[in-house]
Amino acid sequence: MTDRAPLADALRAALADASYTYDGVAELLGPIAHNALSRNETAPGLRRTTGGSPLATLTRLFLLQATVPVVDAEKALPGLVDRLCVEGILERSLSEVAARIDVRPYGAQLDEDSDRDFWVVSDLTPGLDGTPNKVGANHVLGISSASTSLAQLTLRHEVGTALDLGTGCGVQALHLAGHAERVVATDVNKRALWIAGFNAALNQTPNVEVLDGSFFEPVAGETFDLIATNPPFVISPATGERLVYRDSGLPGDRVVEDIVRKAPELLNDGGWCQVLANWIIREDTPWDERLASWLDGSCDAFIVQREVLDPASYVELWLKDAGLQSATDYLHRYDTWLAWFEEQGIEAIGFGWINLRKRPAGAAGEPTLRLEEWPYDVEQPIAPAIAAWGEAVDTLATLRDDDALMGATLQVREDVQQETVGAPGAEDPHTVVLRQQRGFRRARKADTVEAALVGACDGELTVGQILDALAQLLEADPAETRAAYAEKVRELVAESFLELA
Repeated sequence: MTDRAPLADALRAALADASYTYDGVAELLGPIAHNALSRNETAPGLRRTTGGSPLATLTRLFLLQATVPVVDAEKALPGLVDRLCVEGILERSLSEVAARIDVRPYGAQLDEDSDRDFWVVSDLTPGLDGTPNKVGANHVLGISSASTSLAQLTLRHEVGTALDLGTGCGVQALHLAGHAERVVATDVNKRALWIAGFNAALNQTPNVEVLDGSFFEPVAGETFDLIATNPPFVISPATGERLVYRDSGLPGDRVVEDIVRKAPELLNDGGWCQVLANWIIREDTPWDERLASWLDGSCDAFIVQREVLDPASYVELWLKDAGLQSATDYLHRYDTWLAWFEEQGIEAIGFGWINLRKRPAGAAGEPTLRLEEWPYDVEQPIAPAIAAWGEAVDTLATLRDDDALMGATLQVREDVQQETVGAPGAEDPHTVVLRQQRGFRRARKADTVEAALVGACDGELTVGQILDALAQLLEADPAETRAAYAEKVRELVAESFLELA
């Protein structure tokens, strides 16, 4: 990183002086051109960036992949054009300069209350304006929907050590550097490692260490408080062709299984491993049973299946990603992939989040495993809701017996609202729904007692006192009421409707 620092420092200063930030570019382009660029269309943006200002020049050069006059490039990047050409970031002719690598502003949400501007170097975005988007085997992907999804999933509490497994261009490492004392970023792609190291220097994150090697090999014997990974999870037959950023070279979903099985050994007590992944759904095995078999009992686990694709849709997605939809052998590739799925008994492909939390050695009770399908809209970032699940697990661990539960003082989470449905003029609603406004935005039908219990949980009375009062109002037996609603109270805590006061 020391060798990269002088160039990275000078480049950062030039980008900042030009106001080449996410907000600066969005304001320059305007909503129409900015949205068009998100669809890989540059024509509206080219019309908005003809003024010759440093911001317009940098936007044309890196984001719109247009050539710019040498004089404009020197104005935007004073004293840097030749140095960036030597490093392979730019190339120039006598009169024009073009980008060979993408330098992109990235507005990142560090936590619920703060944002930060980054700049992310990666290979150029393929497929602009409908051009062929085939990429090389060692292509280094930049900001993508997958990288932003993992960033929104990853917990942002302060930690000592963090691991970005399969770092690519280093986006996750930049996030982690804001709340970890030390970040290790690993990759098997040497080109990615150079880019990730340069991004660390460009964004002044000296606590990021970049290591070469496959999966956990570079950190053998180390342990971490947080592991975040978006591994090369694409599930495809072995054809001899491999895009390193998406293809692991392992059969099926073995790369994800190996991470889930191995990660607990590298976690400190209370440490988390968070994985964005694909997995196989077999014809003869429910997806949750299959993934649960990967768990060794050393971790609590919260696994969420967000999306399911049928084999044809999955193949089309990734053939298009590789720029092969217009290839002469497209149908052959398509058929080969489908035939392999059929041979393997693969019914569908699941996509989602795997969250593991290491239990302390000798922890009482069984690990908490929650595997659920949740394709519905959620609040982003979702990380606070994942953290709340961990807090609920800890709370419930202290309320295992009913006496402890009935003596607990709970409060309703502030985002929970009650909805009622009933005929006009009816004395009582026939349906009561408790609905979260944040996190997973869960909704739960509740009967009269459950709704009244939640409404009364304000941190003053214990659960037992509330249920006893409700039993008296309804002329029911208090002991029977407590027994009937104990498990419902635990569900309300587990689903983050209630929390300890």
